[in-house]
Amino acid sequence: MSTKSFTASDSRPELEDLEGENHWTQLARKHFNKPVETTKVKPDVIKKEIWDVLENEGFQFRSLLMLESLQLLENYLWPGYTEISTNHHVLLIALIATAKNRENLPVWDVFSEDPDRFSSVFRRVLSMSLDSHLSVVIRTHILSFLIAAFQSLDNGLIRKECAPLVSISIWQNLSAEDARERKLEQHAQLKKAWRAAAKRYESGDETSQAKLRFDRAWLYSMLLDFICRLQESSLGTWAYCMDVSTTPAEKATENSVYCERFIEFLTDLESQLPTRRFVTTLIKDLNILALIRSSSMFDGEGNGLFRDLFVLLRHFVNFPIDDNTGVQQTQIQSYEEHCARLARLQRASLKNFKDKLTILALSNHAAIDNRAELRAHFDPLSDEELVDLSKILGFRTRYPPSAKVQFGRELLLEVLLSYHERPRTFRESVKDLSILPTEATLYEPTLLRNEHYDGSRSLAIPKLNLQYLSVGDFLWRSFVLNRSECFFEIRKDMEETIKRLQPQYGQLPNAVCFDGFSRMAIPISKPALADSVHREWESLRPDDVVYLLAVVPIESSRDLTNGHAMHARSHDFGLRALRAAEVEQVLDENGRMIREVPEMEINGYVRRPRLRRLIVRFDTTAWQLDSKRKAEGKPDVYESLNVVIRRKGRENNFKKILETIKHLALSDIPVPDWLQGVFLGFGDPSSATYTKLPNGLNQLDFRDTFLDWPHLVESLPNRTVEATTSQEPSIKPPYILEGITTIPPEETSRPSKKRRRDDSEISLPVRKLIKVSTYRPPNNGPYPADAPKLNQVRFTQTQVEAIMSGTQPGLTVIVGPPGTGKTDVATQIINNIYHDFPAQRTLLVAHSNQALNQLFQKITKLDIDGRHLLRLGHGEEDLETDVSYSKSGRVESFLDNRSYYLAEVSRLAADVGAPGAHGNSCETAGYFNSVYVGPAWSNFWETADAADLTVSDVTIAFPFHQYFSDAPQPLFPPEATREQVIDIARGCQRHIERIFTELEDIRPFEILRTSRDKANYLLIKEARIIAMTSTHAAIRRQEIANSGFHYNNVIMEEAAQITEIENFIPLALQNPKDGQLPLQRVVLCGDHLQNSPIIQNLAFRQFANLEQSLFLRFVRLGVPTINLDHQGRARPSIAELYKWRYPNLDNLPNVMTEADYLRANAGFRYEYQFIDVPDYKGTGESQPSPHYIQNLGEAEYAVAIYQYMRLLGYSASKISILTTYAGQRALIRDVLGHRCAKNRLFGLPRIVTTVDKYQGEQNDYVILSLVRTTRVGYLRDIRRLTVALSRARLGLYILGRRSVFETNYELREAFVKLFRRPNKLLLTTGEMFPTHRLLEDEVEATEMTGVEHLGQYVFEMTKAKIESLKAGGDPLPAIEETPEVMRVDGEDEGEGLIEDVVDERQGEDMDGVT
Repeated sequence: MSTKSFTASDSRPELEDLEGENHWTQLARKHFNKPVETTKVKPDVIKKEIWDVLENEGFQFRSLLMLESLQLLENYLWPGYTEISTNHHVLLIALIATAKNRENLPVWDVFSEDPDRFSSVFRRVLSMSLDSHLSVVIRTHILSFLIAAFQSLDNGLIRKECAPLVSISIWQNLSAEDARERKLEQHAQLKKAWRAAAKRYESGDETSQAKLRFDRAWLYSMLLDFICRLQESSLGTWAYCMDVSTTPAEKATENSVYCERFIEFLTDLESQLPTRRFVTTLIKDLNILALIRSSSMFDGEGNGLFRDLFVLLRHFVNFPIDDNTGVQQTQIQSYEEHCARLARLQRASLKNFKDKLTILALSNHAAIDNRAELRAHFDPLSDEELVDLSKILGFRTRYPPSAKVQFGRELLLEVLLSYHERPRTFRESVKDLSILPTEATLYEPTLLRNEHYDGSRSLAIPKLNLQYLSVGDFLWRSFVLNRSECFFEIRKDMEETIKRLQPQYGQLPNAVCFDGFSRMAIPISKPALADSVHREWESLRPDDVVYLLAVVPIESSRDLTNGHAMHARSHDFGLRALRAAEVEQVLDENGRMIREVPEMEINGYVRRPRLRRLIVRFDTTAWQLDSKRKAEGKPDVYESLNVVIRRKGRENNFKKILETIKHLALSDIPVPDWLQGVFLGFGDPSSATYTKLPNGLNQLDFRDTFLDWPHLVESLPNRTVEATTSQEPSIKPPYILEGITTIPPEETSRPSKKRRRDDSEISLPVRKLIKVSTYRPPNNGPYPADAPKLNQVRFTQTQVEAIMSGTQPGLTVIVGPPGTGKTDVATQIINNIYHDFPAQRTLLVAHSNQALNQLFQKITKLDIDGRHLLRLGHGEEDLETDVSYSKSGRVESFLDNRSYYLAEVSRLAADVGAPGAHGNSCETAGYFNSVYVGPAWSNFWETADAADLTVSDVTIAFPFHQYFSDAPQPLFPPEATREQVIDIARGCQRHIERIFTELEDIRPFEILRTSRDKANYLLIKEARIIAMTSTHAAIRRQEIANSGFHYNNVIMEEAAQITEIENFIPLALQNPKDGQLPLQRVVLCGDHLQNSPIIQNLAFRQFANLEQSLFLRFVRLGVPTINLDHQGRARPSIAELYKWRYPNLDNLPNVMTEADYLRANAGFRYEYQFIDVPDYKGTGESQPSPHYIQNLGEAEYAVAIYQYMRLLGYSASKISILTTYAGQRALIRDVLGHRCAKNRLFGLPRIVTTVDKYQGEQNDYVILSLVRTTRVGYLRDIRRLTVALSRARLGLYILGRRSVFETNYELREAFVKLFRRPNKLLLTTGEMFPTHRLLEDEVEATEMTGVEHLGQYVFEMTKAKIESLKAGGDPLPAIEETPEVMRVDGEDEGEGLIEDVVDERQGEDMDGVT
């Protein structure tokens, strides 16, 4: 069989393939256009028309994708499967399921409704995985199916089938019973599990016993088969069934690919504790690592991937962890275990081979823990003595004949060396990995393999799984993957820039000139720049990373490859050398350091320094290596550097982020004990929730969470709510709830079976009693500003549940579908924590500046003192608030408040007649408070407490009448009772006390001199609510932690959009106290059914699962979630388009009753509609450059709809235009620029952007362009579709190609609803915005046949509008102001994108698919 079976075609099936007259579409129309009955499945169709065709073409991935798109699995294979189905039927199910997994599509959902039949399929696949009569290609596909299964252990259907295959029963296959007994003696739980497995086998019937025997032998048989392949590769023979047409080279390749997949499978088993617990012992017993390393396949010239996979497997097999307890060993424990192995070897050597191994026996451990030293010591032993030594040490020396293992000297030595050499720790491997790239690290073969991943071969990179072996393991994987992703992006940027520069040889010998241009690069010999580019290079600052390259013309570089793969690849782009450096200083032409962008304006001319001199700091490791090479007489790399390249600020933060991850990986940063088990994926997923923690609070003050008593009662439907005092309906908030925790039942012995049978009473659910008390909020003063800001949101039942959980200690995971108010919930949680726990500090984190600012702006409107708020990072300037919450802004605010409060002190001093300058400083104010104000209040309260005083006497005794003369008068109403007068006086006292409290907090800012000291004091001591983006946390982690910053609570918005390491870093943004992090609460808010983190490289996104967020992993692990279930954003009819993703989603009353939601959209027949856009001028989608996809017809249509809406009176700020591709975004902006930008009738919409960048945003009206006309493309990710459909409140108009989307299985739930309406745009004439027509009113409509028809209609409307304005003498309307820029995230922080509504189609700034 041809080796092409292992390569996947880059071309995926398009619409014309799925609708054309080819073999697969004809077969689909005939047999599986719709789900079939079991009796209609024909074995001949399965074998001859599907299987044979696939086999003859080598199981091309394109064909498998076509069959998957034609729903072969859903409509034919699965409905038609029975116990008597053929093996080809089963294999096709496995093949299509594997194709789905490679495309990152839901795999197991189709099987979920019939677990028994799925179990039958799975067992048959397991049996066929051992069938030596099947070809290696087919068995490789089966292995891929099993890998996908073992990566989905969160699915109960899969877990049930896979768990028995890696249970303790596999220890039946160990080489000796005494070896097994030694393992069982290590832990009592192992003995118990072993006895339970034996009992289960003995008590089973014949069928059950047969199944158990198969389960415990399956992995052992697979390992023996793998060993046999390794041995046959050494012998050059293959006894397995193969196509006779294949050549020996093709057979070797097929065998190599299978072995690579099998090592990947073993690595997956070893990388998760539940699957490695018993597997590691079997792997070590069979000497798998030694057998791999001693095989000829390991040394094969083209088997670099095989060797890299071995290194990865060895890393996990030797990972320092107790497989039974899951506890990671410390460095000392790991070394002691290694020394114990060496000591055992020394004792055996001295006892049995004293004559030959005396030196080995007497050597210190450091002298014999490396491979070379050990091998030299073993050389004197004969082959027979090596066998004897191996037996004495307990190594397996005999294998079943089927394994074909020949124990020669080299294999025996490898077994001994592999076991006794000192294993390399993950910290050592992290320490040796560089952070700044060179041409060698950018073009490492290991990294290059990841570049064009198509799923046909394994990759030697770690995966992010459901579970991790330890926190260190998680950090090691994260560092390796993030470093690889960063280097991939850097390499692409360098290659693109070099192409644009077009290097050529000049007239002088070896002189290189550049015929092209790039905004991101400067030839070092030609520093002159255009003004716009000059400004961009002025943004360079100290610590920024620049890249110095040695570039030569591409043609000449081909002669310099010398056959080396890495050189050949880098030289393909003319890159001879690359050195990264950090900017140390930026100097002007006079050698003076430039700190800020100069703004010296002379006679209207802004003068800038003519030259920029960069002092850079090279990577020390690369410098040392280069210096060594130069000393050896090789060319000096630095003399050949001729180009300097920069990257955009948001892309160039990689160094600081990687340094943070590396530092965490090298340290012993802990996760709080209460969270560690859940974080690693072990044990009870609910163990970190407040109901399971011992420190859960049984009583809490919920302040203004509940608006009134009915709101409180309806929010707790399953609990009995009782007031402790007075009549319940009259109790007003704030409410203190007692009895809110659910105490876990105590562990008791389980009753006997007889007792359970006799216990016939039916236990009724017990309604938990909640006792409610209230209190009178303190009077804070007589001024309106003293009144507290109260919550006005009537939270729903699930929102209240989320608020209660988030206020409690522990982990809270809140799933917030679109429009369900998760930001309001997070805000109220923060408010409750702030007031209930005044000594605690809270860290707010979000993925983007925009989301963080939205949350922060809501916080500023609550009853939270502004001096306790701090916003870090460069997105603070976009906050729509009156004051600045940045470090500098907060310091300035403190100093401004100082002036105000000291003036108030002066007023007080004048009131009491105290001589002196008491308002000069915080110190003098404190003296004045203790000497004058405090005694005045004491005297007053002594007088007021007298029982015989009247209300008038108390009022007269009040000492600060003059000071409060500017308060609303009268200060003491004449009709006030004594209690009311006393309450007013106490409010006045609190107002004055707050002045001196504020001044006491401001006092350190008088003492501290430098801005840095003041800012650090603010962060460490003063701020109680600190907000930052996840990227800022990653960049500044070390700086913030070293400053002594500590916090107790973390609340993350957009948690499902943040990669797992970005989720983790905010949890570790402080140094431990007494070996523990003082975290008490972690609240994650997000929606895993919307967009995930964006990872550019397909290998890291799909194979390594780098796009996994901690939020999604917690959901998969079964951590309890609180699912918000009422939306208040969109019309109910629009919400129906995505409600199928959220089965329990309902509507809030506002969308059912408010006028905006009841009225129709003026000028449109429907509030939402899918509009089928045919080819425009004979063209559908186009692709000017890779991944830069455009559709001119849809762009023109979108702009025409926008123009139509503007002519009817719709506000431009209420309209957003979204698209799924960045290329289309640029095209729409282009069309808008030509047709609307300078036309006062139209102007520009609120924003034109991609769906991905608009997550978390909304607008009244959305025009959505789907772009694709040949295949679904990236929209096949259901999460992206959910975001696209849920951005509109009142109107959604979707432009696309109906034939592309109507047959897609994953998206059908949404498009079925869309396609119920006509697919031509229907307009209603004679209406202007706003209309009085109701949504359900029937009205005649005009159909737009296409974009040309609508364009003509808009043209005539525009013409009529202008004529009408001229006739009436009215001027044209002013262009409506819309924001020119929407900043999604800080440009310096690497996560956002500046979205401009003007065209910026600069060549190299065109980004690809987002």
